[in-house]
Amino acid sequence: MTGNIHQSEQINPKQGQILVRLARLAIMEKLGQRIPGTGGRMLSESLTEKIFKEKAATFVTLEIGGQLRGCIGSLTATQSLAADVRQNGESAAFHDPRFAPVSLDEMKRVQIEISVLTSPQPLKYYNSNDLVSTLCPQVDGVIIKKGMAGATFLPQVWDQLPNPEDFLTHLCRKAGLDGDAWRDTPLNVSTYQVQYFEEGGG
Repeated sequence: MTGNIHQSEQINPKQGQILVRLARLAIMEKLGQRIPGTGGRMLSESLTEKIFKEKAATFVTLEIGGQLRGCIGSLTATQSLAADVRQNGESAAFHDPRFAPVSLDEMKRVQIEISVLTSPQPLKYYNSNDLVSTLCPQVDGVIIKKGMAGATFLPQVWDQLPNPEDFLTHLCRKAGLDGDAWRDTPLNVSTYQVQYFEEGGG
């Protein structure tokens, strides 16, 4: 295995679609299905490209009709890009504690999105106003931690929560903290960015 994907190293749209297909393949295989014809072999051949063997942290998100159906990911790069997408695809489909396992019938309607993360960087801030002004909406994924509590929102969540105050409030609640914890409690905050690829998209 080679080193980590460098922050400046871009995954092109074709490679992004290979990752999406890999996640779907991993899920379908767990459901007892296989890619017909030469599709599986072609995917395996595509995955021999160097970038898929480099370490990366990813999230796999499943949606049906625009509604979340599963989302599991990694914040640190511990295995190859291909292995991480395969593992997180299976986990998003079958091991997200918020949902029942995805069924074969549902997979006909599931849309898959892959996010490839940069390495999280600690965010220094002095107070709640400084935190709000320091975040970059639509760009930053955010991780918060306090003691054993922690949670993250991908940058795509800004689409639903474009106001930084609302974003932080919902993120605190996701971590099991009071919604106003970011206002009056010192939190460890880190940010990261992503490249993301939607099924059938760029």
